[in-house]
Amino acid sequence: MPLALYLLAMAVFAMATSEFMLAGLLPGIAADLDVTVGTAGTLTSAFAIGMVVGAPLMAGLARNRPARSGLLGFVVVFAAAHVLGATTASFPVLFATRVIAALANAGFLAVALTTAARLVAADQKGRALAVLLSGTTAATIAGVPAGSVLGSLLGWRATFWAVAALCLPAALGILKGVPASPAPADTSHRPALRAELVQLTSPRLALVMLLGALVNAATFASFTFLAPVVTGTAGLGELWVSAVLVLFGLGSFVGITVAGRVSDHRPGLVLTLGGPLLALGWPSLAVLADRPAALLVLVFLQGALSFALGSTLITRVLYEASGAPTMAGSYATAAFNIGAAIGPLLAAASLGTALSKLGPLWVSGLLVALALLVAFPLRGVIAPGRSPEAPR
Repeated sequence: MPLALYLLAMAVFAMATSEFMLAGLLPGIAADLDVTVGTAGTLTSAFAIGMVVGAPLMAGLARNRPARSGLLGFVVVFAAAHVLGATTASFPVLFATRVIAALANAGFLAVALTTAARLVAADQKGRALAVLLSGTTAATIAGVPAGSVLGSLLGWRATFWAVAALCLPAALGILKGVPASPAPADTSHRPALRAELVQLTSPRLALVMLLGALVNAATFASFTFLAPVVTGTAGLGELWVSAVLVLFGLGSFVGITVAGRVSDHRPGLVLTLGGPLLALGWPSLAVLADRPAALLVLVFLQGALSFALGSTLITRVLYEASGAPTMAGSYATAAFNIGAAIGPLLAAASLGTALSKLGPLWVSGLLVALALLVAFPLRGVIAPGRSPEAPR
């Protein structure tokens, strides 16, 4: 895999740390800004909504610019939003900074996904995506838990400052390692923007985007509200939140690594084996959450299964949107973050029911079950064999 992919993954690490870090910071933010934990949880949805809107918008604006300058600009805006977030005492302002950061993140990821696909052979998109998203798994293993510990020791604002600082080496990596334009200089044969947008009417593309959104909604529904489960239901200390996040991150690394090896050629295998296990895992975690040993094991497994399925489906989006070479990354980003927006909102609503802290886990189980119900009668569409564009 090209060195540029690993440098892009460094920037993804900084951005994914920000996207996931609220899972360990919500109680502190809620107390400091005088809002409920459920209200603080809407910051995750704000970020995801910004990603959904920003992915196609920013990709469209950046499609005629060199990849390197576009990526660098997005990183700078992302860092600035975190500086403002770290200094504000207003929840609405913090909410707004999350949207701005998400717009920048969306633009970066949309361009990075498209760039990654161009840097490798046509049948290696899954492996390229696995390298790029290794920044996400590294964030869940190291960045998010470290941010949680930093937030516990120095307050949640310190974590925002740390994310802003992480953007500096990411920006240097982009400048030094990413070609100004990995695409051929001649763009005369590139489809018009309107033609690329028409790709969204493809039933196959719509299906994999829907499935990706549902699986990711399940992931974020539970991940966002893991801290109350750890400290409340399981009765563990606050620092155990970081340990649980590390386990989830380790699981996600295993899942995305394995899926990266097989998702190009056998996506149906990942979905057939992993889907039912993921659907059973969330309610099992809800039932056994008061047993710390079971909680730790299941968190690891759910992290692995969630990212194996999620990354496989996002890879399929890139394949199905191959007719939209500059916008495919934005479609993958939008699908991923539609789920990230919906999941925490549904989970927050469940906190006020009799299910209380365990509500998000049950919501996750229902979302994956819905994805399976949609996918089962259409499973042949997801992995029908081979096409000239890419292996199925």
